[in-house]
Amino acid sequence: MNNISILKPNKENLNLYLVFGALFFALGIFDFCLNNFYEKNITGFLPGFLSFFTPLIFSMIGLHLIRIEFSGIKILDELNKNINTNNFNAALSISIILLIIFSVAPLLNWFILDATFVGDSKEACTGGGACWVYIKTWFNRFMYGMYPNAEQWRVNATFIIVLGLMAAGYFFPLRYKKYLTFYYVILLPIISFLLIYYLISGGEFGLEWVETGAWGGLSLTFIVSFFSLIFCFPIGMMLALGRRSDLAVVKYSSLSFIEFWRGVPLITVLFMSAVMFPMFLPDGTYVDKLIRVIVAITLFEAAYTAEVIRGGLQALPRGQYDAAKSLGMGYWRLHLLVILPQALKLVIPGIANTFLALVKDTPLIFVVGLLELVGMLNLAKTNPKWLGFSMEGYVFAGIIFWIICYSMSKYSQKLELKFKTDR
Repeated sequence: MNNISILKPNKENLNLYLVFGALFFALGIFDFCLNNFYEKNITGFLPGFLSFFTPLIFSMIGLHLIRIEFSGIKILDELNKNINTNNFNAALSISIILLIIFSVAPLLNWFILDATFVGDSKEACTGGGACWVYIKTWFNRFMYGMYPNAEQWRVNATFIIVLGLMAAGYFFPLRYKKYLTFYYVILLPIISFLLIYYLISGGEFGLEWVETGAWGGLSLTFIVSFFSLIFCFPIGMMLALGRRSDLAVVKYSSLSFIEFWRGVPLITVLFMSAVMFPMFLPDGTYVDKLIRVIVAITLFEAAYTAEVIRGGLQALPRGQYDAAKSLGMGYWRLHLLVILPQALKLVIPGIANTFLALVKDTPLIFVVGLLELVGMLNLAKTNPKWLGFSMEGYVFAGIIFWIICYSMSKYSQKLELKFKTDR
């Protein structure tokens, strides 16, 4: 029991510091929970101002006592390294923990404990929590929009086939791996378009015709995102190369395109594509609204993708260009085989960020009359039989978009690790 210091805990009395640190930390958490859930306070005899901060003070004392460098306990060292490096970080960590405790109970009550899961009408929702009956009743519309119920198998079949074709690239024989780019950039979009045109739209092979105005819900979100993502990347890559070209016409044409599309809001672009663009078409010419929307989003996002890729091109040292030229490579071989692979590897986080923004921007197509997931939610919340349940709808949409975006983010991180090289 030598060298016991409250101000500077040491490894010599590790067990003693750990016991008292854990006790103080637990006391702070217990005091907060007692005050928050039962309106009791073990330090209620103190002035109100001090009593309010005692959970934070007790917890900070606890973390201070266990802040021992190189304790030899792996978990403790990781804890101190990540959230307990100093008093300021300890205060932030404790504040976050207390905020989570404060929020979890009400959220848990609203989401599960007081929520209604069984029923088929608004009258079934008599509890004080969420009415998930609303989501269950409208689920088909949230997934498929106004697409006829009897024909929804066509949407499911199309997505299953496309996902299967996307996964097929992982099973290509090694000798065919060099054709993967052609498969994903050219062949897969063509096959997907044909499937959507003939299977989802119908009108052929005895299938009922379903106009694009009836498409909607999450399936429409996926369709718009899928084609916009596939097309905006190569267009953005060409624009990035064009902006760095030595040819004045190519350079300034690319620059003008990029700056124009980056300078206007997407909602304006969508409005122009849906309302104004048809006015400039010759009489008798018709372009489907969905195609116009996909083209508008593709061009808009291509401008942002171009700038991300340009950043990667500028990050490469001049020696890479000179080395490729010394091997006798022309412009296209130089960029396709040497420059672009390295540049794209550097900007994977930026490209992923642009793609995530694209997916989250798809709800804006509601302004031109296409009812994707959020559009269907806006339609459902105005139904007289289900007034007052918009919160459940937006929470549901938020969870769906979070799952989609988080999956894309994790995949981009996997790509970063896969292509990571020491420079």
